Amino acid sequence: MDNIKFRHLLLQGLAIPAHPLALTSTRQLDERRQRALTRYYLASGIGGLAVGVHTTQFAIRDPKIGLFRPVLELAAEEMSRSLAPLARIAGICGQTAQAIKEAHLLCELDYHAALLSLGALKEASEDALISHCRSLAGIIPIIGFYLQPSVGGRVLSYAFWRRFADIENVVAIKIAPFNRYQTQDVVRAVIDSGRDDIALYTGNDDNIVADFLTPYQFAGKQKRIIGGLLGHWSVWTKRAVELHQRCHRADATPDLMRLGVEVTDSNAAFFDAANGFQGCIAGLHEVLRRQGLLKGIWCLDEKETLSPGQLTEIDRIYSAYPHLNDDDFIAEHLDTWLR
Repeated sequence: MDNIKFRHLLLQGLAIPAHPLALTSTRQLDERRQRALTRYYLASGIGGLAVGVHTTQFAIRDPKIGLFRPVLELAAEEMSRSLAPLARIAGICGQTAQAIKEAHLLCELDYHAALLSLGALKEASEDALISHCRSLAGIIPIIGFYLQPSVGGRVLSYAFWRRFADIENVVAIKIAPFNRYQTQDVVRAVIDSGRDDIALYTGNDDNIVADFLTPYQFAGKQKRIIGGLLGHWSVWTKRAVELHQRCHRADATPDLMRLGVEVTDSNAAFFDAANGFQGCIAGLHEVLRRQGLLKGIWCLDEKETLSPGQLTEIDRIYSAYPHLNDDDFIAEHLDTWLR
């Protein structure tokens, strides 16, 4: 897929889950279940996948672990079997030298774009950040990522996003500051840039439905968040795709707003909002474990696990919102995905 077709695909508005990491009890890659996860997402009707991102665990890049390339290769291999067009996205992070190396790997593996984390550049000036982004955009199309400060991101000004939108090879921005003021900074910057070819995707896992239903208007111009690239969508994915289809360019209704509250309540349990998101990856793993896709909730860091009380919260969510899970869908197909 060339850059023009990829841009067109993104601008249609896609449901893109962030791909988790399947591990054995000895914290080695469980290739069988890693493939099963990808097959589950593809069968759910997603428009693309994001691999090598926070949900996949940044530690896969550690040379002692050495899973960055293998995980990207597995996902690329499974996605290549899809008959539907898919946005193949992978995360890149680190200082410029590391990020450039990762960008070249993405190109080698036929990924379409890089989701650009700036978490390693917390002390850099905005001038330096723009220079960093331009260097990477010269290699591969990039998707900006406004990562919330509580999980490793930093506050970025309207001025930064306005300059970022002027980088020619920017194809989208994932807005995930969990902050409505900062979300508006990004939308206003893109509108003010005059760029109609930059797609806006929500990563605000605490505000998914409302983001889709909100028409943003500045200086007489309007733009909408048209897709989601979300860790939350790594679970209950079949229902997430249906949710996106229902909300895509829709107007707010009481039913949709009520549904939005249910989704946010679910996210609070899965992401462990009560404990500063300490159990966010383990919480997602717990849902996938219950459904049979994962064998356990193991993370690369053995200290990364569920927080006290989080399991009870996940139980509550399962009981309160049975219409949001896709357990029956998974049960019907799990044996096939695990082959």
